[in-house]
Amino acid sequence: MTDGPRSAAAGGDERPGPADRRWPRRVYGVGTEPDPRFSLANERTFLAWLRTALGLMVAAAAVRAFGADGSRWTAVVLAVLAVGVAVEAFPRWARNERALRLQQPLPSTPVAVVSAAGVVAAGVTIAVVVLI
Repeated sequence: MTDGPRSAAAGGDERPGPADRRWPRRVYGVGTEPDPRFSLANERTFLAWLRTALGLMVAAAAVRAFGADGSRWTAVVLAVLAVGVAVEAFPRWARNERALRLQQPLPSTPVAVVSAAGVVAAGVTIAVVVLI
């Protein structure tokens, strides 16, 4: 006997459904399978968050390598933002996928506001350092 949902597609055949082996169980073990387009869009958003984290890491390295004397803190802010965005990417994907499966509204994303504020602060710092 297997745990998880069963497929009735084969006329009552009790074969394990496709969700039985997917991880994380906290996401795939609940609700019903959403339209694949929504899951794929959620995955693209996850990858976009990772690209953003990589971009912030590159920006931190560039500011540190080519910036003026006061650019150390700007590089630190960008690097911390990169880590924060990367750390939040997977839990965000999981929360959204779980909400899709349970047909609930998508949860909010406070990391977006923090990231935007950090990028603005880094930009202002770079502008001030360049002008001085």
